[in-house]
Amino acid sequence: MNAMDEIKRKIKEGKYEFSKHALDQSIIRNISLDELEQALLGNSERIENYPNDKYGPSCLILGFTKQNRPLHIQCSSPKRTLIKIITLYEPAQTLWENFKIRKQN
Repeated sequence: MNAMDEIKRKIKEGKYEFSKHALDQSIIRNISLDELEQALLGNSERIENYPNDKYGPSCLILGFTKQNRPLHIQCSSPKRTLIKIITLYEPAQTLWENFKIRKQN
């Protein structure tokens, strides 16, 4: 099973938790738990890897809600017992190409 499949399996089983930052950001940015799960469990893909992140390996995932709202979700490696949602946000089109590639300034 690849890392993305393992992340989806754990999300589906409810084996995840929010960092304080991610919880705060979900409230500020009006991103519901349902939208988070829709984005991760749908046609999502890992767009960046952070193997040397200061709190442990993580990745950035692009997913879409049922209303086609794009979300970026940074989460921990699936090797952890619980997936840690580190942050989440709606990517700005001015900063991302197709929400997948960072635009160069």
